[in-house]
Amino acid sequence: MPPCRIEIPECPPEHVLGLRRELGVSGALAQVLVRRGLAEPERARAFLVGEEEHPPDAFRGIEQGVESILRHLRDGERITIHGDYDVDGICSTAVLLRALRELGGDVDSYLPDRADDGYGLHENTVRRLAARGTRLLVTVDCAITAVEEVALARELGMEVLVTDHHAPRADGALPAAPIVHPALSGYPCRDLCAAAVAYKLAQAVFAAAGRDARELRHDLDLVALATIADVVPLLGENRTLVRRGLRALASTAKPGLRALMAVAGVDPSKANERSVAFALAPRLNAAGRMYRADAGLELILTADPLRAEQIARELDSANRERRDVETRIRFQAEAQMSELGERAAYVLAGEGWHPGVIGIVASRMVERSARPVVMIALDGDTGRGSGRSVEAFDLLAGLTACSGHLLHYGGHRVAAGLEIERAQVAGFAAALAAHAEKTLRAEDLVAVERVDAVVCGEELGMALAEELQGLAPFGRGNPGVSLMVAAATFTDARPMGEGRHVRFTVAAGGARARAVAFGNGGRLPVKEGMPVQATFTLEVNEWNGVSEPRLVLRQAQAAVEVPAERAPAESVTDTDTEDLVLFALQ
Repeated sequence: MPPCRIEIPECPPEHVLGLRRELGVSGALAQVLVRRGLAEPERARAFLVGEEEHPPDAFRGIEQGVESILRHLRDGERITIHGDYDVDGICSTAVLLRALRELGGDVDSYLPDRADDGYGLHENTVRRLAARGTRLLVTVDCAITAVEEVALARELGMEVLVTDHHAPRADGALPAAPIVHPALSGYPCRDLCAAAVAYKLAQAVFAAAGRDARELRHDLDLVALATIADVVPLLGENRTLVRRGLRALASTAKPGLRALMAVAGVDPSKANERSVAFALAPRLNAAGRMYRADAGLELILTADPLRAEQIARELDSANRERRDVETRIRFQAEAQMSELGERAAYVLAGEGWHPGVIGIVASRMVERSARPVVMIALDGDTGRGSGRSVEAFDLLAGLTACSGHLLHYGGHRVAAGLEIERAQVAGFAAALAAHAEKTLRAEDLVAVERVDAVVCGEELGMALAEELQGLAPFGRGNPGVSLMVAAATFTDARPMGEGRHVRFTVAAGGARARAVAFGNGGRLPVKEGMPVQATFTLEVNEWNGVSEPRLVLRQAQAAVEVPAERAPAESVTDTDTEDLVLFALQ
């Protein structure tokens, strides 16, 4: 396990007791809620219910976009949805395409090719769309920075509606068109993914057309898929959309999604954020990573079960190919990182690296180094890069600080993309490392294990595991619960998973529980029988039709004295749930 600093935030016992009395929850769950800023009973109750929702007209100016769409629908003019090649871009395209076709529109779509087009709206694409008769261009998951391209589209006689959720240009310039953007349009949930923005726009169009917006709920499965895959914070309305969307996914009538679950080995009735993030999204992403994203869009839209099965198998094969390519690039990147030695930020570049895979490898390298990492696939005189970052470092701001070395760039705080000339790579690497050196503190470069609840061994049972499922879905902004056992011993260690993992027994306070540790070469991080303080997630493990509680080890170190955290005159029972860190998959 990499070095880690364990933090136990304050947790006033009176707040724990108040939640237990008001909500009837266990002491362990009450600790989690208090440490996550939900000490007030009403706020905690609202979070557990998870029904936050805002109307589409909370987007300032959305009526301009709605009016434009309705006018082109009435006139029978061609509307083109321009998306992106990742899961969010594919799903947002599908959501709006399905909705506008349901209203009788002449609607087609365009998904850029990662290798030939790159990210976003480009001049050549604008000219092609104008030539083929597009009169209204609606962008989803892109174009908030495409000021010149939108201006060109208007010069060529197209109206444009920009829907996006990415950060605008550093100079503040925006496209001269109606914009639907959660942060720029004053929407209460600023962190919607692009598919959620498209869904809200579709709701507004349906309502304005006199249709019941509830008809669109069948596409909540796509919104959940995109929200999880795009690693936006699972708080507020995002959490609501994912909870509803996972229920929709369990009963989806879309042949493509059912075929995708079949090839991925996902039981629809048990689909959750983990299976979406690690089984469904990578396969849907594989189309855009390895070839073209059109296959992913066709999978979602097809009504033919046989065609759906065929495409799902193709995506599964592309995903296996992606994993092989990823492994090769990761080995080369690890060798480069070792040669560079200690740095505050890494820029790694390679000839022939696949531009559709480097983002995943960048995520792996961030996990390994706890530093921001930019991977660049070199091809001729230029390169395309994909970066991932630690939470403490704003990667987009870092790229802005180094923009003199870049041709193009854009993205988010923790994930971004760029284009660069080969001759500028060394200068960019030095500039980004220098910027990170000034920005990051030493403590920012050490992973932090934030404890949600301190528990005893007797609490680690099925009742607590099931209770903590009420905090799901887990992901960025709402991570899996970290439970600390202050005095435990590990025994009976046995390798599993061809020696990659280990299962063992945890003994604490007279209680014993089954546990596993993943990705550690089949070895425990501490000696058997040695007193340790350890953190776990507690999950409901299902195997061969049997459900049982299982601990998943997060961190372990020599035991130190930890103050007992208990509500006065109350025993604490039951505490945690599941380890689900959803890393950038695009």
